[in-house]
Amino acid sequence: MTKTVLVTGGCGFIGVNFVRLLLETREDWQVVNLDKLTYAGNLQSLEDVQDDPRYRFICGDICDKNCVDDIFTKYHIDTVVHFAAESHVDRSITGPDEFIQTNIVGTFTLLEAARNHWLEKGMDADTCRFLHVSTDEVYGSLGDTGYFTEQTSYDPRSPYSASKSSSDHLVRAYFHTYGLPVLITNCSNNYGPYQFPEKLIPLVLNNALKGRELPVYGDGGNVRDWLYVRDHCEAIVRVVEKGQVGQSYNIGGHNEKKNLEVVELLCDMLDKKVGLMESGKSRRSLITFVKDRLGHDRRYAIDAGKIDEELGWTPAFTFETGMEKTVDWYLHNRSWMESVMDGSYRKYYEDMYGS
Repeated sequence: MTKTVLVTGGCGFIGVNFVRLLLETREDWQVVNLDKLTYAGNLQSLEDVQDDPRYRFICGDICDKNCVDDIFTKYHIDTVVHFAAESHVDRSITGPDEFIQTNIVGTFTLLEAARNHWLEKGMDADTCRFLHVSTDEVYGSLGDTGYFTEQTSYDPRSPYSASKSSSDHLVRAYFHTYGLPVLITNCSNNYGPYQFPEKLIPLVLNNALKGRELPVYGDGGNVRDWLYVRDHCEAIVRVVEKGQVGQSYNIGGHNEKKNLEVVELLCDMLDKKVGLMESGKSRRSLITFVKDRLGHDRRYAIDAGKIDEELGWTPAFTFETGMEKTVDWYLHNRSWMESVMDGSYRKYYEDMYGS
């Protein structure tokens, strides 16, 4: 089936991997990438696909009604996959304003555009889909046992998760009120190529390679379910193609790990792949416990049974196989990491669009 997909935030970590997946595997899909290119948006990550005739990049803000309306009109958008979001919990604690604007107002702007073009202007809404990509953080924190399901009550604990909860509710409201053909996915922690190094795994990789301290919050016992980004992107395509309108689907990797376990595994993998540090010590010696994050949820774990039973999706990567591919990618693409760390990746955008 031919589709014209608006991917918001397509220059962010998951968005980049999703755009690449579509261009690799869906020859009859057109991709329009709308990204504001904030600090975490890296246009250089898609440099090699810029000339693909099925791909268009537009630098713009999802909160800009005129920009979004023009895209729907010009490209006859029939599918939205909405990644664009402020997503770093620490930043939401120190400066929540942008999270409210982007995650709530931006989602509202996109929903209004879809409602106007799909329902008010006579498009065949049965063929349209609005997939809102959300997070398991909306559910709050688990104890030592149990899993998040699609029926778990929302209990956000940070400005970030509260803003994503709000946008989830908006999306559902547009289905129930207007009949907009929406879908919601709530995923666990993603990792893999092209991730901005404020997040745990690329941050640890970069610091460990440079012999710097590896900060671990609290006692390192906070548990997350880790999902390799390629698996997540495959799941999203499955939901777009086969998901039941109005439904939510939890996407998890079946890989619960304590944060300290993740850091220790990365240290061991780097010691094996590039050798011990010049001092002869393991990189585990760089681990430093720091004051815990405010409102730090103790454990997340997803029950992904629904997407398995209804849509036939299960993750292809274990944590070990996914981490192997991730570490190898960063080791073979250290220039990408360096350009992000020193800010020179912005020059690629500035040369094309101005500062």
